[in-house]
Amino acid sequence: MANHKSALKRIRSNEAKRLTNRYKHKTTRNAIKKLRETTDAKEAQKMLGDVVSMIDKLAKKNIIHNNKAANLKSGLTKHVASL
Repeated sequence: MANHKSALKRIRSNEAKRLTNRYKHKTTRNAIKKLRETTDAKEAQKMLGDVVSMIDKLAKKNIIHNNKAANLKSGLTKHVASL
């Protein structure tokens, strides 16, 4: 167990950040799955902007790697273009 007041605070803040990151990551993954299941081109095009924005935010906060974000965006864009 931590011995310093600052270490205890760090444990609390890390846990809060972990839960926030977990929520954002899971929400984004669900949005990606929903976009991939969509067959309507107009609806998919509309959803693509929101999903790309979510992916960019995850990459900016280092929740996912920048290259993974680029690969996801590329794959989703190709999927939407093929509809």
